[in-house]
Amino acid sequence: MLPAATSREEMLDRLADVVESVAVDHPTRVAIDGPPAAGKTTMADELGAVLRERGREVIRATIDDFLVPTAQRYRRGEYSGEGCYLDAHDTDALNRVLLDPLGPGGGRHIRQTVYDHATDAALSPPGITARADAVLLFDGVFLLRPELIDRWELRIVVTTAIESLVDRAVGRERRVPSEVQRRWRERYLPAQQLYVSTVSPLDYADIVVHNDEPLQPVWAVRTR
Repeated sequence: MLPAATSREEMLDRLADVVESVAVDHPTRVAIDGPPAAGKTTMADELGAVLRERGREVIRATIDDFLVPTAQRYRRGEYSGEGCYLDAHDTDALNRVLLDPLGPGGGRHIRQTVYDHATDAALSPPGITARADAVLLFDGVFLLRPELIDRWELRIVVTTAIESLVDRAVGRERRVPSEVQRRWRERYLPAQQLYVSTVSPLDYADIVVHNDEPLQPVWAVRTR
């Protein structure tokens, strides 16, 4: 187990070292998992900047671009935690158009989204072809679920205290605070509890980042 970083900059440099230590003959697929508002997207963007400075091609993608349309997402109810976990994401498409093409034997021709947020409809944009030494930094919820667990070369889990998550959500979302809190306490947090109880994602994590203090995160490489 490596010691905790003394600063965010040091942590990002060390994480980049770990990413670059992965030796495969296809792009390195990195999952950055964790609950909403834990800081996954920010961490992925910052890590991507460090890797680009080192000359690596970085592909950024997020689970939010692999949603299914609203009617399907909410078929169990808008505030259903079970629906959030089971019905929200098109994992088949994620594997088909992004993760498998970047994996062993894949052709590396990919699409980074299948969902149009503006129209709430499926999307099929033109693809791109990744270099063999590219790094995919993919952030999102539920990334270590059984449908996805074997698609990653490196698995990072970002955590923070539950109350911090709700406070951060209220601060960043342009909605009435009571509406945000209800959605979190009735949908997002129960979905995370279901995920943890059925999958135990920390058991599969290569790196765990405790992001309660973003400028001084506590992190460690785990032996699985």
